[in-house]
Amino acid sequence: MDPLNAQSGMPESEAAAEARRLIDDWASKPVRHHPTSFRDDTEPPAFGTTPPVKQDDQRIVPAWAAGIAVASIGVGAGITGIGCGAWLVLQGLASATLNGVLMVTLPLAGLAMVTTAIGGVISKARSAVTRNVYEGPVTHHTEIHNNSSTRGMFFARTRNEIR
Repeated sequence: MDPLNAQSGMPESEAAAEARRLIDDWASKPVRHHPTSFRDDTEPPAFGTTPPVKQDDQRIVPAWAAGIAVASIGVGAGITGIGCGAWLVLQGLASATLNGVLMVTLPLAGLAMVTTAIGGVISKARSAVTRNVYEGPVTHHTEIHNNSSTRGMFFARTRNEIR
């Protein structure tokens, strides 16, 4: 059925009157507005304290955002501690003299030398002594058989068999 050429049971004047009635019925209903903000027009008191007004906090922080915030605070605090430590070390190195460096490093070098010597003694003591004594005749027998054959004239192939 073609809706453009369809014959309705209602004459055109009645259809226009019905359309007008439906439009007027729709237009007479109030439009519902949903407020997006609120303004309190009451005047605050001229003097004295203003009573507190509860303000709901409906913020929701995702878990990943809270984790990143905590991690960034931790990283910042750690980097600050490392920076302070580096500053103290560099301040100490800046005021170092040759005698001071020698006084600090000589005991460490002596300790390293003693540790190396003890390690060498332990290594020598743990090394196994192996003496393999072979008695009897030793013979070495090698046999080489070379069979070589060549086939073809232009594209020759040589085959060597060594046993």
